[in-house]
Amino acid sequence: MTTAEAEPVVRTAAGAVRGRREEGLAVFRGIPFAAPPVGPARFQAPLPPQPWEGVRDAHAFGPPPPQEPGIQGRRGTLDGPTGDDWLTVNVWTPDPEPAKARPVMVWIYGGAYKLGHAGSPGYDAQHIARAGDLVVVSFNYRVGIEGFARMDGAPANRGLLDQVAALKWVRDNIAEFGGDPGRVTVFGESAGAGSVAALLAMPTARGLFGRAIAQSVPGTYFSDELARDLAAAIAAEAGLRPTATDLATVDPRELTEPGAALAAKMGERVDRWGKVAPTVTPFSPVVDGEVLPVTPWQALAAGAGRDVELIVGHNAQEYRLFVALAGLLDEVTEEQATGVLRLFGPGGGEAGERAYREAFPDAGPGELFERVQSDWLFHMPSLHLAEAQVAGGGRAHVYELTWPAPGMGGSLGACHGLDIPLLFGTYDADLGSLLFAGAQVTEEARTLSARMRASWTAFARTGDPGWPAYDTGQRLVQILDAEPEVRPHRDETARRLWEGHDFPPLPLLARQGLA
Repeated sequence: MTTAEAEPVVRTAAGAVRGRREEGLAVFRGIPFAAPPVGPARFQAPLPPQPWEGVRDAHAFGPPPPQEPGIQGRRGTLDGPTGDDWLTVNVWTPDPEPAKARPVMVWIYGGAYKLGHAGSPGYDAQHIARAGDLVVVSFNYRVGIEGFARMDGAPANRGLLDQVAALKWVRDNIAEFGGDPGRVTVFGESAGAGSVAALLAMPTARGLFGRAIAQSVPGTYFSDELARDLAAAIAAEAGLRPTATDLATVDPRELTEPGAALAAKMGERVDRWGKVAPTVTPFSPVVDGEVLPVTPWQALAAGAGRDVELIVGHNAQEYRLFVALAGLLDEVTEEQATGVLRLFGPGGGEAGERAYREAFPDAGPGELFERVQSDWLFHMPSLHLAEAQVAGGGRAHVYELTWPAPGMGGSLGACHGLDIPLLFGTYDADLGSLLFAGAQVTEEARTLSARMRASWTAFARTGDPGWPAYDTGQRLVQILDAEPEVRPHRDETARRLWEGHDFPPLPLLARQGLA
C-alpha cells in the first residue's frame, strides 16, 4: 500500500487497485471478485477474476446485476456503469495497512432475491466503518433469473454461490485493506438476511465468517420441485425451455422481463404455488440438497451454527410497508383478511383463520391482514432462527425495532426496511427517502441510529451487542426505540400460535395447468 499518495493503492490476489480518500476513510469500489458471469460462464458457479497488470482504478461501483425495476430504484440504485462485470466488491477502511487487523463486516443487500445493488446510495457504509473503526465490505451477487431460477444445466442458488465467492475474496484479500480475515461478520436485511441464514446452513460457507447478523429473515425457501416449476413458468413466458442452453440465448438484461411478467400474475395461481403466489416473487434460495442441503432452521437446530455468534431480529410492523405500497392502508376487507388468514395462518385453512381470530378477537380486518403476513413472512422465521440456534448449542441475541418511521404521516410504523436507513444513516436515499419523506430527521432518530451502529459494530468486534443472549426460559429481547429496553419477548400470543412450526421448504401444490 502506498501511503504517500493521495489515492491509496492495495495489491489484491488478482492485481493492484487504487482507491480514494474520503473523509478519513480509504474507499475502494468495483473490485472484481469473480469473472463476469456471461458467455460460457452464464448460469454457472462463479469463476475467479482474470488478473490484471498495473494498477486498476477502484473509484466507481461495478454495474448492477440485471434486474427488473423496483422500490430501490427510487433514488439511483441502478445508476452507474454498464457492462457485464457485475460481481464486484467494495471496501471502506480506516487504514489499509495489513498490520491493523480490524474487524470486518460484510453487507449482503436484500430485494426479494430479484432486486438489489451494492452501489445503492442507501448502502453507503461510511458511517458504520467510521463509528466502529472497522472495515466494511459490500458486494454484488446475481439476482432474479441469473441468480436463483432453477434450471437444467446450471447449479442451484448461483446467487448464494456468488456470496460464498465474495466471502472467499474477503478471506484471501482483506488483510491488505487493514482487516482481520479471522474476525468476519456477515450482515444483511430481508433477502440479505435470508442469504445470511442460508450461508449458516451451507457447507461451502463454513469457516468464512464467525459472526452473523440477520435483519428480518424471510421464511421463504423453495423446495426443488416448486423452484423448477416456477422456472418453467418463467421460461414459458419467453417461449423457451427451462434450461441454461435455452435461456442463455436471451440477453441478461432482457431476460428480466419474463420474470416480471410471471410475477404480475402469480397471485392467480395459489392453487399451484400456494403461499409464494401472493408474494409476487418467483425467486428464493432452493433447498436443493447440495448447495443448500436443508433449511436454515433444520441446519441450526442440528448444530451447524454452533461456532457462529448470531444476532437476529425484526421490525414490529414489517408488512405494513407492503400494505401501504398496495394502497390498502385502512382499505382491507373482511374477505381479503379471511383469504390471507386461511393461506398463511399456522395450520392453514379454517384452522389458521380461527387461530388468529380467537387469539386477537378485537382486531379488525386490516390488523389481521397485516399481522398474519408479518408473522408468517418475517417475525416468526426470525424468532425461530434464534431458537434453532440455541437448540443447536449456539448463541443468539434477539432484537425488535419498534420505533415508527416518521414518513407518510407516521402511518407506516416500524415497517419493513426501516432498519436500513437507521443503521447506515442514509435517511434520504432509497427506502429512506420514502420512510423519512416529508419528515425532519430528528435528534431522536440520529440517537437511535448511532445506538444501532454501536451495537452492531460492538458485536462484530467482541461478540457482545450490549444485551443478553436469548434463551427459551426468559426469552429476553432488545427493544430498539427512543427509549431502549431489554424485556421478555413482546408478542407471546403470536409466538405461541407458531410454536412447533418449522418453516419447511415451500411445496409445489399441483402439477398441471401451467400458467
